[in-house]
Amino acid sequence: MKGIALKLFLAVGLIAMGWTIGRAQGSFPDFELRIDAPGGETNITCVRGCELAWIERMVPGTVDPAGQTTFTYACGGGGADRRCDSGRVGGWLKR
Repeated sequence: MKGIALKLFLAVGLIAMGWTIGRAQGSFPDFELRIDAPGGETNITCVRGCELAWIERMVPGTVDPAGQTTFTYACGGGGADRRCDSGRVGGWLKR
């Protein structure tokens, strides 16, 4: 009977220790972006973990981000109230 109680105590202790260690590990994002969008020009910067490229008119699979971490998108014409058309920026996780 003593052996069973010891094994049960040990099993519960190991489970509790594993649960505690598992909860201590935080979840972090794979990448971070910084977007600065004042009137007229938008700057997209990969702060950590990614590369960027303009993909608006590209054939999928042919774009090479080549280590680019900052991308600027601007439109002209109109005044401060003119809204730019949307553009597409692709992002790749750095591995």
